Amino acid sequence: MLEPQSHELLDVSDHQCPIPVLRLRRMLEKIDKGATIKLIATDPMTLIDILNFCRETSNVIEETHESDDEIIYIIRKS
Repeated sequence: MLEPQSHELLDVSDHQCPIPVLRLRRMLEKIDKGATIKLIATDPMTLIDILNFCRETSNVIEETHESDDEIIYIIRKS
């Protein structure tokens, strides 16, 4: 049985863009290539801004989960 993957946690709940993107950029600078970040956000604009940021920086959004009160991203550093 595989061990569940551990992610760096970045909780930017209650922060409006561009803060979630700026904090994601800072965390990506600190982790190794191939490592993942679990980002928790509440601003619906992150659905656009995080996607565009990852596309521009060649990082990969592996998962996105939306609920009524939060959006969770799993992002792998490329």
